[in-house]
Amino acid sequence: MSTYLWRGEIMLLHLDASARRASFSRRLSGVYAATWRAAHPQAGYVYRDLATQPVPHIGEAWTELCDHILEHEITDISRYREAVRTPAQRQAWAVVEPLLQEVVAAEVILIGTPMYNYSIPSSLKAWLDQITFPKMSLDGRSFVVTSARGGAYGPGTAREPYDHQERYLRDFFKGHFRVEDVTFIHAELVNARLDPALAHLRDRHEESLAAALKEAAG
Repeated sequence: MSTYLWRGEIMLLHLDASARRASFSRRLSGVYAATWRAAHPQAGYVYRDLATQPVPHIGEAWTELCDHILEHEITDISRYREAVRTPAQRQAWAVVEPLLQEVVAAEVILIGTPMYNYSIPSSLKAWLDQITFPKMSLDGRSFVVTSARGGAYGPGTAREPYDHQERYLRDFFKGHFRVEDVTFIHAELVNARLDPALAHLRDRHEESLAAALKEAAG
């Protein structure tokens, strides 16, 4: 294991999950990352594109690592490697280790993600599954999520009950990582740019996008 990553030298971990190369979620995360890096010129930075270079889904060997960590009450992330006992588990750990190193080293974890079918892309879910183990804590870190949604899902909207993107991620970060320092920046109604039935909402989309870009730029 390379030890420098565990010492916190990487400050910003930047992930994108959109299947579109020129997506609003990527645009927003790029603006946020550029602003953050300008404000922290000496800080480290790591970027992962989960759409073009997806991490694999977890397999049985990963579940064995998870079971060992739970059974032996291993809560120190730097000790997770103790769970590796078989060749298959070594292969699983080879996937997990660099992902975990990046997360542990980061102070801020920036995720650019669209809403797909009311939730998150499978590429982002696969990454979350790989880095998540029982009773772990990432306390002291913050998450920033820049997202694009086809409709309007904010408080009081008709589609608010269908928002399993922000609600899921907020619950995930709190329930699995013990992190409540989470910021969501949404560009909504992006389908108004294409769907004739939503054309009358184009101005609201543009307002949402402008507000999101302003927030991402600090």
